[in-house]
Amino acid sequence: MVWSSHQPGARGARVAPVTDFDAIAKGMTMAIPFAGHLGVTVTEMTEGEATALLPERDELKNHVGSQHAGALFSVAETASGAAFVAAFAERMAEVTPLARSAEIAYEKIARGRIEAKATLGMPKDEALASLDRDGKVEFPCHVLLTDADGTQVASATVAWHVRLNKPAAA
Repeated sequence: MVWSSHQPGARGARVAPVTDFDAIAKGMTMAIPFAGHLGVTVTEMTEGEATALLPERDELKNHVGSQHAGALFSVAETASGAAFVAAFAERMAEVTPLARSAEIAYEKIARGRIEAKATLGMPKDEALASLDRDGKVEFPCHVLLTDADGTQVASATVAWHVRLNKPAAA
């Protein structure tokens, strides 16, 4: 999130924060090289929500010709991370996030391009209040994976643990 202190006619006035979710989404595969290796892209981010796409590529298929379970897990985890980043964008320099655990249910054969839509499992304001109060916060991120026809092929939950960074010793 970026604060602008320049506003015509108002010296030093703070204006509403602006988050460039498009730039953040494009940077996700740079920040997570494995997702880039798989060809995963983050296509949409809003506060606490994100969508990631897994392409259909021969090297991502399993022995029966469908999307490999590991690739499905990776797109789900990437989408959950993007949803977390979208909610915490203004505080990312202050925190260290870790995926603590994850669970995925493979529900149907996953063929073709797969879309993973992730949603933070608690309101952003509540998560940030816990972070400020306790120095850490844990929350789930729920992900639905669908094929090009909109059929749900899997669902996942990633549990995130986020802590405030400790100040450097003087």
